[in-house]
Amino acid sequence: MIEQINTADAPGAVGPYSQAIKVGELLFVSGQLPIDPSTGEFNSANAVEQADQCLKNLAAIAKAAGTELSKTVKTTVLLTDLGDFAEVNRIYAGYFSAPYPARACYEVKALPKGAKVEIEAVIALG
Repeated sequence: MIEQINTADAPGAVGPYSQAIKVGELLFVSGQLPIDPSTGEFNSANAVEQADQCLKNLAAIAKAAGTELSKTVKTTVLLTDLGDFAEVNRIYAGYFSAPYPARACYEVKALPKGAKVEIEAVIALG
């Protein structure tokens, strides 16, 4: 069974997709932009602060689904400048502990709304 997850504690979808989808024992969370849900705007122009907001948004969606960020099994981090990788990685590391989730990180030409960072996740529910 497929269940859509939505929460006002994270930014709403900016297109035809869901914040997250529950399937079996997994939660698939769409890429989160650095949008502060209380303002609807980016929290900062700084990539590190943007990554922090992306992770806060992921955590809020996980909570709405009845799980937590610590149960993340896979993430994908998209950056518009890999030069920001070390500092973004420092913030990222503060949200996870061993065993760390599997991860891919890519530099991309552009992200929606001019973001510098976007992060998606697969999180265990059980």
